[in-house]
Amino acid sequence: MATGRFAPDVEIRCRDYAIGCIGAGMIMAEVHLEAYRQAGFPVAAIASRTRSKAAEVARRYDIGTVHVTPEDLLQDPAIAIVDIAYPPDLQPDLIRKALAQPHVKAVLAQKPLALTLDEAIALREEAKRAGKLLSVNQNMRYDQSMRVLKQIIEGGELGEIVVAQIDMHAIPHWQSFLEKYDRLTLANMSVHHLDILRFLFGDPTEITTVARPDPRTKFPHTDGITVSTLSFPSGVMALSFEDVWSGPREEGYDDDIHIRWRVEGTKGVAKGTIGWPHGAPSTLTYASTLSTNGKWVTPEWQTMWFPHAFVGVMEQLQYALKTGTPPVLSVEDNIKTMALVEAGYKSMAEKRTVTLSEISINKN
Repeated sequence: MATGRFAPDVEIRCRDYAIGCIGAGMIMAEVHLEAYRQAGFPVAAIASRTRSKAAEVARRYDIGTVHVTPEDLLQDPAIAIVDIAYPPDLQPDLIRKALAQPHVKAVLAQKPLALTLDEAIALREEAKRAGKLLSVNQNMRYDQSMRVLKQIIEGGELGEIVVAQIDMHAIPHWQSFLEKYDRLTLANMSVHHLDILRFLFGDPTEITTVARPDPRTKFPHTDGITVSTLSFPSGVMALSFEDVWSGPREEGYDDDIHIRWRVEGTKGVAKGTIGWPHGAPSTLTYASTLSTNGKWVTPEWQTMWFPHAFVGVMEQLQYALKTGTPPVLSVEDNIKTMALVEAGYKSMAEKRTVTLSEISINKN
């Protein structure tokens, strides 16, 4: 079935502001820059810790300027938006240096924004004082199935939402820099799912998280496999399950990795998959007593989470600059997701349900 009245992908309303990219690893080279190429966003310069790697990526995408260091890029007066794809322990310093440049109007940061909630709050306040936009790349909000699901929910087609779940059995590629942190799955994978539950249902009142180590991940860690349950003021109960073990994967073992989701309401059910583990489009099918006569309907699209969702991430920031309005993915909103992650870690450590009112997001 055609997508029809649904909008799985964003309309591009602005391409006016030159982008400077910091980082030349997989997420920048294969995802950000491919999305920008397809969308026609102007990328003026790139820099990374290794200039030769940045130069190689620049050749692929016809980027005119390769700076020797990220700091050199930040001083380039041609840059209006700085797009950072760097480890979270190094990212805050680059954000601060970007905010100090008079020609830089906005910064797009990766998540997690920082290693601690306190530092994230400090960055929020520094961006506010500088009068600059700070946006955080919560890109799952632009996954096509999540966008259409949001439109179905807001249209009332599922009635009052009762329960929701995200069920992940997939094996992430943990970047080497994560080995030196004391936080793993909840901060770096669950953050997608916890944020999307906020996007769909608002801010939860409480979270209960349990975890165990993942047998495949060899470096020391606590939160390998994680399970979180959330309660919302509306009565919605939600489950977020990140099984990064997903069973043995020796040669010849049949692959069944997946990410599936399901939302049940008083008037209908929607369910689907996230295509990331297989490099395929995400899917959605739903049945509503109000709009489909209880029959399953399946909107279709050809775009994918990676790279096409990243068009929406950059577009919302370009448009915010053009209109003088807050970005959809604002740092203020992202602090609430970071607070939810923090509450999850507190729940794990103290082996209890944690209310979000226990986690302060006000400046110290």
